[in-house]
Amino acid sequence: MADPDKEIAKLRAEIEKHDRLYYKDAQPTIDDQAYDRLKAELAALEAANPSFDFAESPTKSVGDDRLEAFESYRHRVPMLSLDNTYNREELIEFGKRLEKRFPEQTLNYLVEPKIDGVAVSLTYENGQFIRAVSRGNGAEGDDISQNVRHIAGLPEQIETAPEILEVRGEIYMLHEEFERINAVREAEGQPLYANPRNLAAGTIKLLDSAEAHNRKLDIVLYGVGACEPARYFSHQAEIHKRLKSWGFPVLEKIWITDSIECAWSSIEELDTLRQKFTYPTDGAVVKLDDFRLQDEAGFTSKAPRWAISFKFEAERAETLLKEISLQIGRTGAVTPVAILEPVQLAGTTVSRATLHNEDEIRRKDIRPGDTVLVQKAGEIIPQILGVVTSKRPADSQPFNFGQHIKDLGIEAERDPDGAAWRIVSKDDPIRQQRALQHFASRVCMDIENLGSAVVEQLVSRGLAKNIADLYELTKEQLLDLEKFADKSAQNLLEALQASKQRELWQLIHGLGIPHVGKQSAKDLEANFESLEQLATATEEQLEAVDGIGSIMAQSIHAWFGDETNRVLIDRLQSHGLNLTSKRSSSTDGALAGKIFVLTGSLPTLTRGEASKLIEAAGGRTSSSVSKKTDYVIAGEASGSKYDKAIKLGITILNEDTLKSLLSSES
Repeated sequence: MADPDKEIAKLRAEIEKHDRLYYKDAQPTIDDQAYDRLKAELAALEAANPSFDFAESPTKSVGDDRLEAFESYRHRVPMLSLDNTYNREELIEFGKRLEKRFPEQTLNYLVEPKIDGVAVSLTYENGQFIRAVSRGNGAEGDDISQNVRHIAGLPEQIETAPEILEVRGEIYMLHEEFERINAVREAEGQPLYANPRNLAAGTIKLLDSAEAHNRKLDIVLYGVGACEPARYFSHQAEIHKRLKSWGFPVLEKIWITDSIECAWSSIEELDTLRQKFTYPTDGAVVKLDDFRLQDEAGFTSKAPRWAISFKFEAERAETLLKEISLQIGRTGAVTPVAILEPVQLAGTTVSRATLHNEDEIRRKDIRPGDTVLVQKAGEIIPQILGVVTSKRPADSQPFNFGQHIKDLGIEAERDPDGAAWRIVSKDDPIRQQRALQHFASRVCMDIENLGSAVVEQLVSRGLAKNIADLYELTKEQLLDLEKFADKSAQNLLEALQASKQRELWQLIHGLGIPHVGKQSAKDLEANFESLEQLATATEEQLEAVDGIGSIMAQSIHAWFGDETNRVLIDRLQSHGLNLTSKRSSSTDGALAGKIFVLTGSLPTLTRGEASKLIEAAGGRTSSSVSKKTDYVIAGEASGSKYDKAIKLGITILNEDTLKSLLSSES
């Protein structure tokens, strides 16, 4: 028999890994049902071995979504998770326990759709929106107000409200917005997001609020945390009515029942209706309606005893895997995609599924011609769960990823430190197209009129093999392209000319250096005054930049160490592109060289306005407090950044002293 101590330690480590992937990285690798099975297995082992220390077990706590770059705030009332079940009998047993606890009471249950989104708590004081905080670890979460304020339909002010009110709900992304973003990424040769929930979670934690604003998020509110005066509400159903009257986006439908059996009937009705809802649902939440009874029922260490989550089984279907296709990204990464016989699943027709990488194909032994089991549990991009081996053709052979690439005439190698394959030749036309599309994209050099169809023609005709070639295009060459007239050719030339004055971080991002994204490019610009300074930086100097780890530092150093890339930079400089930081141009400003961190709400300035004033005076802002920070600007309700600044002995200013610094002479 396996050692229970080792099994418990192994399961805890695995669950903690998946918690990190789900809550912090927003990139889970297993579905909810598989995760819940792991926790159930661990809970059973712990129950059978009560002498084992499980005070810190993941079965006794809420996952933690907090990130170092954000400020933490303590919830006035904890945001706990819910016990859950996929089983009707367990749901009925939940009701029986409450009936036994309250034998003289008629128990009314509220049934709500369970939103597959990101939990959030909004604080209103005297009717005024103050801040938005993520669930965090249940006790405290990250201040995400900067990004939540962009969500349409969220009231800044509510009338006749309690003095203090925490309104709780879920942030989510509509399917059509998710598909729009993925379509842009696919055109640029970037990896696609797996589902709306993961993308919403990642968006709400973006440090760049402008980018978060460009991704449309939605919100639905359904509950209340802290409320003063405390007895403002007496029933959960009352909250729904009041939230609607205040103008909050609320649930499309709720059910009030007088027995747990009727609650089950409501869940069945929800299952037939939920495909028509505007938000993604993956189950139902059943709660006692009466707050007095909720208080008496109480809580466990991580969940209320008066509520339970019922999760719908993931929808699955069998279909034929016709072929394994390959997609090539901007850095030459080769990603496999399953091309399926179309099948109806979760209300849509599924014809493609992600295969992730070679290791995933080998682990599941997936082969063209197989009958596969496909799952779509809130997933827009479905996943292949496994192969129905009993239906496998007799002449089937294991899929050889490397040989398949070779047969297609693609020169590629597998990364020595990862599962990805990358094209070796920079002259590969598909890789060239992806690199040019990325460079021209809105999040890089923002070159209008240079879409994928134009890029494809430029590469196929040999007019542009790399980004420097774009600046040597002539009107005559453009007029020779399909669907180009004098006006469209002139527009593209003017757009290329305008792009020469883009900010340095946009160029850094557009170069396509592996592992360097938009935020990393901004961090690099904030620390290096020119592209030449960045190009000559050592790995140690790169690692010293906040947000740049060892892998990214090695990648940047290697990219600039490539002679071909050095020639490319020289050509860009000769064409007049901006290679210096505009932010560092104010070296004689009042705040030259100073690093500021903003925390809390300032009396008259938004964080964006304050940041612009600081940068205009030669300073720069950072999202986290470190020994390099010169000043922390603290406003109302400052949080963990303020506390860290105190510990590090960093000078703390308010808005008035900041304005005094701005008006002083350097």
